[in-house]
Amino acid sequence: MSSPTRPPLEPIPTWTPEADDDAGSGIAPSHDQVVVLYVIIAYCVVIFGVWNLPLFKTLINPLKLFTIGWHELSHIIAGLLTGGRVLKITIDPTIGGATIVEGGRPPIILAAGYIGSTILGALFVLAGFHSLVAKVMSLVLAVGLVMPLGLVRDKMTIVLTVVFEALLIGCWFIGHGQGLRWYCLFIGIMNILFVVWDFADDRYFNKLNDSDATQFSLLYPSIGPHIWALFWMTFQVGALVGFVILGLVAFKRTPRQMNEEASRFLPT
Repeated sequence: MSSPTRPPLEPIPTWTPEADDDAGSGIAPSHDQVVVLYVIIAYCVVIFGVWNLPLFKTLINPLKLFTIGWHELSHIIAGLLTGGRVLKITIDPTIGGATIVEGGRPPIILAAGYIGSTILGALFVLAGFHSLVAKVMSLVLAVGLVMPLGLVRDKMTIVLTVVFEALLIGCWFIGHGQGLRWYCLFIGIMNILFVVWDFADDRYFNKLNDSDATQFSLLYPSIGPHIWALFWMTFQVGALVGFVILGLVAFKRTPRQMNEEASRFLPT
């Protein structure tokens, strides 16, 4: 008499390096992308703090100059394209930026600042999701950090710019540019939410130059600066959410795939 046979047992799952490489699908974030989402939240809090705290706000002067410089450049481009003439430009991490344009179309020129900050910030946010994009955007940052120095005479800011440039170069050698992702993501949040730091500087920290939200209230006196600030904050937060979703969907890569793709562009 034969004994009953038992069904075959399923093999016991074993851990492999590929187990952490699940890229997921659709809008659901992978393990790597979940980390990016948490870092974005942390950066929002950290930047608001260091932008205004004594000593810390000095240490990030080069990054503030880059952010303010691009914002003012957006005003300049809009002014020239609408037939205006640029009379004066101020790019200062302490008193803020200012661009005085004669002629042109003031509503378009004013709106261009926050829109330009949003567009550039969005590209840097996407860099946080893929090291290849981060490598490309880091070249933009490398040039952008140096350009405002033509208007700066503060020796400490010049030294700090060299430090941030050296840090940028160092990030190229961390995991085929993995370090660049977090550097670029920081810059992305700083730019895409510029209205938050700009308006807080203006209303609560007595910045000398007015925010664009205040300038809009001068242009349209029936609408207060807080309403304009709320409008632009909604615009920029909406853009951040939209581009985060785009990053989740478009860059569905495992860390291994990212490293392979990034290693083909200026390999280190």
